[in-house]
Amino acid sequence: MRTLIVSLLMTVFSSALHAQTNRIDLIRPDAPELASFGAFDTGVRTVEVTDSNRPDVLNMRNGEDTPLYDRSLTLEIWYPAQLASAQSPGTQYQTRTRNPEITATLTGRSVRDADSLRGDARFPLVIISHGYPGNRYLLSHLGENLASKGYVVASIDHTDSTYEDQQNINSTLYNRAMDQRFVLSAIADFSETSDHFLSGVVDANNTGLIGYSMGGFGAVNNLGAGYSDAGVGFIAAPPNGLLNELAASNPDFTASLDPRIKAGVPIAPWGMNTGFWDAEGLNGIRVPTLFVAGDADTTSGYENGIKAIYDQAVNSDRYMLVFKNAGHSAAAPIPLPVEFLDREDSSGADHYTDPVWDTLRMNNILQHFVTAFLDLHLKGDADKASYLDLVEDGADGVYAMNPDGRARPNHTYWQGFGPGSAVGLKLYRN
Repeated sequence: MRTLIVSLLMTVFSSALHAQTNRIDLIRPDAPELASFGAFDTGVRTVEVTDSNRPDVLNMRNGEDTPLYDRSLTLEIWYPAQLASAQSPGTQYQTRTRNPEITATLTGRSVRDADSLRGDARFPLVIISHGYPGNRYLLSHLGENLASKGYVVASIDHTDSTYEDQQNINSTLYNRAMDQRFVLSAIADFSETSDHFLSGVVDANNTGLIGYSMGGFGAVNNLGAGYSDAGVGFIAAPPNGLLNELAASNPDFTASLDPRIKAGVPIAPWGMNTGFWDAEGLNGIRVPTLFVAGDADTTSGYENGIKAIYDQAVNSDRYMLVFKNAGHSAAAPIPLPVEFLDREDSSGADHYTDPVWDTLRMNNILQHFVTAFLDLHLKGDADKASYLDLVEDGADGVYAMNPDGRARPNHTYWQGFGPGSAVGLKLYRN
């Protein structure tokens, strides 16, 4: 009997632990300064949008006319909110994971369907684009965090590329950049629709684009880098040279770019190590860009991948944040959901973990730098420039602060970081 009671208590405790542990709003004590949440309460809504007459990549055949279809996307939108007196921060998100057998319950601080905060000024738009596969909750920690700082954040479920509906990569190769463009236009329409919760709230003319892995692949394209001719002919590319539409050699490509995109954050962007990018195409990036990389990334590559993209994007005011010894899961994904723990089948767990770095710590560091970068380039907050003007290698910084908080003349440590906490990081600037 005692054994049964203990077993029941452990079951209850385990369920409570699962309900409380998957928080996407945690800030570690050693997190850098700008990782903390901002002053705004946040709301969240799920929205469906449909792009009519999109090329139907999965049903295309070489030499045949291109079929068209209506492509639907699910968005999770976080935004500054005006909470009613009876509302308090907090919500849960049910999300499928990289292991199709596991559904996780995430806990955040946003309020479902809360009223938007309206005022004299509109909030810049940030679009988040997940990896292949992934979903709109993979970077939900960043979505909530940025909304609390005065951004409207739209995170996309990319059809044919989510955990639930992953299809041949040829669909993702074409649709990733096109989805990002379409969502920007859809949000812009919402901002001018009188009865929409984003009416008068969002400034879509001032947009930042954040993409992880294949999301970064699409982001690099929309930031101005047309695909190479080798990429157009990639073995898994869509039929009939469909990617020519987004290629650097297409004379109409540059004119097709959306000028409302003012800054970008490609995290572990894919494609350089498989020939999708070259110097000609990367020369086309002319907006400020913050690249994020792990220098042990074997999926997108580092020297022959992310760093090569950064090195050749010579016309961009650009930065690259590097997590030393981190792999492809650096910074972007939420921490490993506790539903993965104590299972015989732990497949998919490495999607959320890194062999060297703690995921929450990486998330907090990403929140810090993305805040500084977007505040500088989307809000014109010049004070944030000092958070990006740093000694290249964090391990080389000298921490020398007086007890009253003033820096000594020899203080060169990364702004916003505590002593010793920038070790393991680099920030390149060109």
